Amino acid sequence: MPDVRHVRTLFLSDVHLGSKAAKADFLLDFLRCHEAETIVLVGDIVDGWRLKRSWYWPQNCNDVVQKLLRKARKGTRIVYIPGNHDEFLRDFPGVHFGGIEVANQIMHVAADGKRYLVLHGDEFDVVVRNARLLAYLGDWAYDAAIAINMVLAGVRRRLGMPYWSFSAWAKLQVKHAVNFIGAFQDVVAEEARRHDADGVICGHIHHAVIQDIDGIRYINTGDWVESCTAVAEHFDGSMELIAWRAPIPIARGDRIASARAPEAA
Repeated sequence: MPDVRHVRTLFLSDVHLGSKAAKADFLLDFLRCHEAETIVLVGDIVDGWRLKRSWYWPQNCNDVVQKLLRKARKGTRIVYIPGNHDEFLRDFPGVHFGGIEVANQIMHVAADGKRYLVLHGDEFDVVVRNARLLAYLGDWAYDAAIAINMVLAGVRRRLGMPYWSFSAWAKLQVKHAVNFIGAFQDVVAEEARRHDADGVICGHIHHAVIQDIDGIRYINTGDWVESCTAVAEHFDGSMELIAWRAPIPIARGDRIASARAPEAA
């Protein structure tokens, strides 16, 4: 059994269970290696959009769900904040499913007393809010990029090369996407300020980062489709961005640490 790291809180989002691109095996490995008092699922854990188009639910998706339910039974508090892909859960705020609590957003108080507004973030995406058809078209285009990503990952693996995300690279080559990420971060940080919070923790745009924006700590948990990232709060209140991709755990840093390598997609 691998060494288990104990943290105060884990935040993860954008797993997209039900999508062929979801790296459920990597997440399952991550969950085996981490124990937390609280786990916050920051939206798009289940990909309802794709499941509506065609049903895809392999055993590893069941394994992730069962792992989370098992942690809840053993005393871990688990909060599920729905995103746009699992928005069907937004009709059940305050309801508990197998010990997992549903909330549209929460105010997380860290061990050092800092307050973090936690939400998925799609409510600040103008495309998702005001042009659903365009959002769906963008989702299909993203599927195509992910399919290319899976092929390239297989080729690179056979050549002994490390994992590299074509879809993440392609997204960052588009000036509009880069501008959108910056605008999204600014508006979400402003929402945290409006709630008198010290920071904000969100997902949605699949761009993992911890940074300060005009005095607000902006934290994006990333995803489990491209980057395999999560955010851990330690018992002193410090936040760590974890990328589950290096062969062995390395020293914890102020900004990011790497852990074992994910298996191939």
